[in-house]
Amino acid sequence: MRLRGVGVSPGIGQGPVYVMSVSVPEPPAGATYTGDAEREKERALAALTQVAGELEARGHQAGGEAESILKAQALMAEDPGLVVRVKTLIDRGLAAPRAAFEAFTKYRDVLSGAGGYLGERAADLNDIRDRVIAILTGQQMPGVPRVPDEPYVVVATDLAPADTAVLSKRHVAAFVTEEGGPTSHTAILARALGVPAVVACRGATGLTPGLRVVVDGTSGEVRLESEGAVPATAGVAYATPHGPGRTRDGHPVPLLANVGGPDEVERALAMGAEGVGLYRTEFLYLGREHPPSREEQEPAYRAVLDAFPGRPVVVRTLDAGADKPLAFLPAPGREPNPALGRRGLRAYRDFPGVMEEQLAALGAVVTTDLQVMAPMVATAEEAAWFAAACRTAGLPQAGVMVEIPSAALRAETVVAAVDFVSIGTNDLAQYAFAADRELGAVSGLLDPWQPALLDLVSMTTAAAAVAGKPCGVCGEAAADPALACVLVGLGATSLSMGSAALPAVRAALAAHTLEQCEQAAQAALTQATAEQARAAARADLPGLARLGL
Repeated sequence: MRLRGVGVSPGIGQGPVYVMSVSVPEPPAGATYTGDAEREKERALAALTQVAGELEARGHQAGGEAESILKAQALMAEDPGLVVRVKTLIDRGLAAPRAAFEAFTKYRDVLSGAGGYLGERAADLNDIRDRVIAILTGQQMPGVPRVPDEPYVVVATDLAPADTAVLSKRHVAAFVTEEGGPTSHTAILARALGVPAVVACRGATGLTPGLRVVVDGTSGEVRLESEGAVPATAGVAYATPHGPGRTRDGHPVPLLANVGGPDEVERALAMGAEGVGLYRTEFLYLGREHPPSREEQEPAYRAVLDAFPGRPVVVRTLDAGADKPLAFLPAPGREPNPALGRRGLRAYRDFPGVMEEQLAALGAVVTTDLQVMAPMVATAEEAAWFAAACRTAGLPQAGVMVEIPSAALRAETVVAAVDFVSIGTNDLAQYAFAADRELGAVSGLLDPWQPALLDLVSMTTAAAAVAGKPCGVCGEAAADPALACVLVGLGATSLSMGSAALPAVRAALAAHTLEQCEQAAQAALTQATAEQARAAARADLPGLARLGL
């Protein structure tokens, strides 16, 4: 028995299968209540508030990227429009559980129809809805169990961020889901935890509970333990996490961490991060009625700079819009596709005060190591506008994310306008292939080994090299040890990833010369499919097999 999906978090995990099957039944259609309507409304609102509080608490416990994701979910649970809908349905005679079910269904359908990032969040609503109904009906809360005997392999159609965020290697050996893609929340959180994960694995939920399997988070293969032992070298790459990133012949490649807040810094340092290549700042803004002041922002920036003295810290300014709506920014009205609408840099131009306040806060803590970059930049004119704003704020190093194909195609002009660029492979793939990041059915298009995506990366790195400016990669593609070698071969000057992936990438680079990385990159570029590109590159990277990667 062998199943294959998309490997999204490297490493090998093994253990007994636990198939998630706990679900909350739909309340009966037309179910009514007896007694006072106001009391029924209070009961519904209490459940919504409890779920929102629990999601926030889980996010605070997990920290980092998980905290941002769960704060956004908590906001959904208490959305004013949703609350009004629940109250209206109760006034019409529906019992609180049924009113909540119908209100969430309506909300979910609206998001699904919006498409893009908001469409991706529709699945999150199902989990919030089920939690609310479980409280109202006294049923078991949905979620992943905690089995104390040994780590187990969690298998599910999909995993809710609320469950994934609070797990660790002590509980889970690996994740396997039938839905999701390389940049889904499950994938991002699995990488942050350092747990091997495979998504878009058809037939996974048909596995027999208790069956012992091996999950390869690099190749995407799921097999029986009896069909092949875990390589003796598996995990060797994770044993020596420190030392500068460099190829076997000494070519330096700084290995940086993607972090979502100060609480992730300790983990990054433990994994040997040489700096921060992507500091997400959304955690400062989510769940607030008003934007944070300069005084509130400064300690969060200073904490990271102090943790990495003399080393680069790249701060991405607020990436608001789409899946990160903020209460203090007026909604732009219905956008048919929010992922293609007013988000990132585009929102700054409508609300320049928010950006100016953030840049001023960064200017107050600026050091020679601080670099600031903007998300969702499409043109050289936008890049120049942001760079000018940074200069006004006293920030000496201004850069932009290359995550829209137009920026890669015209990289020469974009690079000329800034001091550095950083390639965000997650969104670059989504926009290049018109493929929803959360949709398992199109996950193959989002495979970072797609030759067309590598072409866009190559265009950008080549333009940066000609201009003599740094070009890093901060998308999660850098977390794949083999692909990390290819990215270096394409000309990436630094790699940034979830902290857990740093040791394996460091070992992979140390096992190969720059020439081998360049040969692997050229071999990948000449292929027709992602699978062929991966195989061709690995053939030129013999050290991977020795390391069990």
